[in-house]
Amino acid sequence: MPRTAVAGAARQLGVDSNTANGLGEVDLAFLIADLSGFTALTETYGSAGGAQVLTRYGGIAERALEPGARLVERAGDELLIADADVARIVRIAVRLRMAIEQEPLFPSVRAGIHAGPVLEYRGGYVGPALSLARQVAAYARAGEILCTEAVFRRAANVGDIEFVAVGPVRLWNVAEPVWIYEVIPPGQRDPGSAVDPVCRMQVRAETAPARLPYKDRTYWFCSFDCASAFAERPDRYAST
Repeated sequence: MPRTAVAGAARQLGVDSNTANGLGEVDLAFLIADLSGFTALTETYGSAGGAQVLTRYGGIAERALEPGARLVERAGDELLIADADVARIVRIAVRLRMAIEQEPLFPSVRAGIHAGPVLEYRGGYVGPALSLARQVAAYARAGEILCTEAVFRRAANVGDIEFVAVGPVRLWNVAEPVWIYEVIPPGQRDPGSAVDPVCRMQVRAETAPARLPYKDRTYWFCSFDCASAFAERPDRYAST
């Protein structure tokens, strides 16, 4: 890791650069994934409903892992998965998204992937590569998996997964624009799926218990309560 990067990692850890230099350096790929609209979900269903979703989310993530990958950290609805194999972490991201899209009454996931050297520290990792993965994840929209060029170059031939260039993106505290690619799973998004605009749950258009037209769109809902909330204040939710 470059000296400037070590110094930055030392600041994050609250130690001097000599101590940081003594830590083990590894080259890893990082997947950061969180649930889009999780705050809206907890506002609608309360803390108990949010906790149930997080429990299901953790189980889905564990099942998406492959041997060699590690679920390093869970913080609320954010997951951090690390793997030395870049192609494998891309497959895990795709498997996670596809599993969540099939999960009934569940929020969409968004994810970011980056690979690079980091320092091992107290069972976790620290360094610019991990920070960049988090920023890429934050840039992603609901249902998107985004990755950097470092990932694209090392995983461009992963089965029937496609990569589409988003272009150079300005990210916070990064001097130069970062080239971003969208990871496209086989078959893309299920055309029968929709997102409840109130609680942000994924629903299927053909089985949703309620739907309402508003302006030039039709909105589907997971419950009559959400449909009622939308009907009372459509302008609050229609743009989400």
